Amino acid sequence: MSDWPATKAPRALRALQRIGWRIVRTSGSHRTLRREGWPQYRFAYHDKEELGPVALAEMAKHTGLRPEDL
Repeated sequence: MSDWPATKAPRALRALQRIGWRIVRTSGSHRTLRREGWPQYRFAYHDKEELGPVALAEMAKHTGLRPEDL
């Protein structure tokens, strides 16, 4: 069983912002995020899209997001 719960994209984006990521550019549903000490990350999910455990785990590799951050 995965530690990652399925969640909607806006909730994941808010969690990223809480841990220090900030939006530096928006183009349609794509948002480019930046955080000190990390390479920039492109958040490319639609607002109504649900992200499953695999997508969230992949996002965590690039952003430092943890299940408890959601």
